[in-house]
Formats: sequence, C-alpha cells, structure tokens
Amino acid sequence: MADVLLAVGTRKGLFLARRPVAGRGGADWDFTGPYFDAQAVYSFSIDRRGSTPRLLAGGDSAHWGPSVFHSDDLGRTWEEPPRPPVAYPRDTGASLERVWQLQPGGEDEPGVVYAGTEPGGLFRSTDGGESFSLVRALWEHPTRREWAPGGGGLGLHTVLVDPRDARHVTVAVSTGGAYRTRDGGESWEPCNRGVSAVFLPEGRRYPDYGQCVHKIARDAEDPDRLYLQNHWGVFRSDDSASSWHSIGDSLPSDFGFPLAAHPRRGGVAYLFPLNADADRVPAGHRCRVFRTQDAGSSWEALGAGLPEAAHYGPVLRDALSTDDADPAGIYFGNRNGEVFASADEGESWRQLASHLPDVLCVRAAVVD
Repeated sequence: MADVLLAVGTRKGLFLARRPVAGRGGADWDFTGPYFDAQAVYSFSIDRRGSTPRLLAGGDSAHWGPSVFHSDDLGRTWEEPPRPPVAYPRDTGASLERVWQLQPGGEDEPGVVYAGTEPGGLFRSTDGGESFSLVRALWEHPTRREWAPGGGGLGLHTVLVDPRDARHVTVAVSTGGAYRTRDGGESWEPCNRGVSAVFLPEGRRYPDYGQCVHKIARDAEDPDRLYLQNHWGVFRSDDSASSWHSIGDSLPSDFGFPLAAHPRRGGVAYLFPLNADADRVPAGHRCRVFRTQDAGSSWEALGAGLPEAAHYGPVLRDALSTDDADPAGIYFGNRNGEVFASADEGESWRQLASHLPDVLCVRAAVVD
C-alpha cells in the first residue's frame, strides 16, 4: 500500500512522518526523528525517478559545516559521501555556507540532481546527489558582481526543471532575481521583466536583474505559467518567465516567502502572506493559507482547523508544500515549531506537531 511521506527539516534536525494514502483523512501520522541531531536542515528532496525512491537532505552542522546526505530506504538509514559532495572550486574564492535547494532533474536524466547554494551558486550532480559540480556559466554571469545578499543571505533557493525539456531550467536568487537557461546551463539570461525591486530608488524599481525573489512555482497544467512570490509582490508569467504581471491585489498583504502550485490542477496555487518586510508575522496576525483557483485573479483564505487566536508564526520559503495524492495534501510548518496539514486541498486543516525546533523546510510525496 502507498504511503504519504512527510519530511520536516528544522534548525535542530530532520523529522519524517508517514501514513497510508487510503483513509488518510483520519489516520495518525507515524513520526520518527530527529535525524542529523543539532544540524539545520534547509533542503530536502524526494526523488522517485528510480526503482527505489532516494531521499536527499541538506544538513548544516555548526561544527562540521554543510553536507548532503542520501537514503535509499525511506530514511531508515543515511549515507554521507566520503568527500564533501558540494564544494566551491578553489579558483572561485568562495566557500559553501548552505545548501538551500535540492531538486531532481528531468525524467529522462535519472542521475541528475541540482543543488542551489549560498553564496548564490548552482551545482549539478550526475550520480544521484553523491557529488556535484559548479555550473560555471551562471556563477560567471556578468551580472553576478551586482548581486547582493538579502536578509537571509545570497542564496539560490529555487530550481525549476521544465517537464517538456530538461535543458530548460529556471532558478531564483535572493537578491539576484530569476534566471533561465535553454541549453542545459551553457548560457543564462535574467528573466525579471515586470517584477519590482521596491528597495531600489525611484526610477530603478523594475531592473533587468537584482530583484529579491522569494520563491517560484510552476503551474501543473501549463508549463509556461509560473507563479512568483517577491519581496513585496505576487506575480504570474504566462510565457516561461519572459514577462510577469501582478496578481496580488486581493491578498491582505503581498509580502511573504513560500509559494506552492497544486500538483495536478491548473490555475491553483497556495501562499502564506506576512504583514510586511519589517513585521514578518502572519498577515493580520491570522494563521491562514491563501489559495487561488483562477491563476491569481482572486485569492481565498483557508483557515478551517487552523488557530483562531492571534498568531505570530511566520512560514519560511520552503516550509509550504503539497503531496501528489488525490485529493492533494497541503502542508506547512512555521517558526513556532508547529506543522499543519490538509488532506483535502486546503479546505480543512489539522495540527500534526508542535514544539518542534524552528521549521525550515517541508516536503511530501506518495511513496510505495
């Protein structure tokens, strides 16, 4: 029988939970962990392209530094390569601070995994995430010298592989903006037209690059449609990031970090707005996920089962996720150490965990 696997990366280790897909609305979750004691787990991936799912976790030890671990038995045991799997070449003058993102490549390239890092680099693996090489063309892009760290650092946090052609990859960097390649990483171009940079002076608010993009997600039915949560502003592109337009007018605030698209239904996406960049708590102090079912023309608050009292737990950029069950499950964790789940696409919610360490990332998928 298939299970839903839920991964919760925290500032003090990784927690895993499972429950059967069948009857999951009332089934209890079986939590295990923490794995990687005292390590901050900022990134996690469930790679199901092989005969056995491979789990990848980006851990960050205050003593040993960052690394990438993998498991081929759904988290019962973990392996770390004998040499650091992600490392900047000596000639770059850079050192790895964090692995922000782990993303499998296309279906036709089963060994390829991407890692997005701080300081603003993209790495590519061809052996399932056991070793990575720097994507030089992006690192050496002529605009890079003008990228500047955001509040959370200079991190490449989003990697989207086009399901139609694995050579087409879109990435996002805070604060470099969005970039894309059409040739498998040999060349890159900024793709931020229409996305604002409110922290720049008047007259420079819509630059070609330098935006503080917080997250990008791809529509389930139309691969050319992308959704973007910016440092102020929610945007949509209908032309594979060639241009963007605002879709945040009906939200209580268009500032926030996470963004997730429904795994099957076109035009459906979820986000968690915050009050402001200077007041990073839930918008209106209400714990609410917002959903669009018309590609951003309108948004609705989803809160049945979520806390009704004033709430102060912000959700970070990778701490909102979906599974691919039917109906889809929606999950989020916050900086209060709480984890919430919906088994009916956001219509109702239940709390799965509390008093965890600061939740940094959440991932979920159906596994056998």
